[in-house]
Amino acid sequence: MSIQWFPGHMNTARREAVKTMETIDVIVEVLDARMPEASSNPLITELRQHRQRPCLKVLNKADLADPAITQTWLDVYNQESGINAVALSCNKPGQASKVPKLCQALAPHRNSSTKPLRMFIMGIPNVGKSTFMNMLINRRLAKVGNEPAVTKMQQRHTLNDHMTLIDSPGLLWPKIEDPVVGFMLAAIHAIGANAVVDEEIAEFLATLLLARYPDLLTKRYGFAIDGLDGEGVLEAIARKRGCLRKGKGGELDREKSARILLTEYRNGTLGRTTLETPESPR
Repeated sequence: MSIQWFPGHMNTARREAVKTMETIDVIVEVLDARMPEASSNPLITELRQHRQRPCLKVLNKADLADPAITQTWLDVYNQESGINAVALSCNKPGQASKVPKLCQALAPHRNSSTKPLRMFIMGIPNVGKSTFMNMLINRRLAKVGNEPAVTKMQQRHTLNDHMTLIDSPGLLWPKIEDPVVGFMLAAIHAIGANAVVDEEIAEFLATLLLARYPDLLTKRYGFAIDGLDGEGVLEAIARKRGCLRKGKGGELDREKSARILLTEYRNGTLGRTTLETPESPR
């Protein structure tokens, strides 16, 4: 499944990002800790490498991710040249405050009122970038929402007399060719609902959870997973939760059970999970 979801404002955002990249010192790329590589936009990597800008990778929503795998990702990223990485949960007060110091270490020559450190906050939609911004500046300026593409234009903020921030809209790439990446991004709601089918995404997610976290499915929904595939998980959830189609003689409502699984995965009710590791095949 290749996905094309590139709202008009993203074209504008991409052009603005190219210009802004010329005048910033550090890129702060906000990722989803449950899938750090899948949620990393190759366009951002291309832009920062072209301009030779250092990058702080923020593995956000770490409270929803498998902590052991998160540490593995941090170890990998922190070995790369010009990159630092940190895991945090931006909805927890104080955690974002460590970011400026980490950015300063990447550009120590920018540390005065005449040469302020200029940080460019980037990332794909719905990875918590706006929440991160609000926590970082300690006031509610960036609009927050559970839908992708809430922020539509760049915003500039002064953090203190020697640090400034530029917040970019969530930016995808025009065509997601890798079906696994497409399904993963849809699972975290980084792609508009009109571009995907919930039932297909939930079946993909259920298949991954069966392979990686079967005990969480049993604990949350109360059924044995022996012999089940992704489709079977959706049907089992439908039976447990009484998801029946009206006027269909007791037919299971797989669409409703798909929404239940996706919602409880996205908000962490299901438990702490990570859907890819550095060794995951693509």
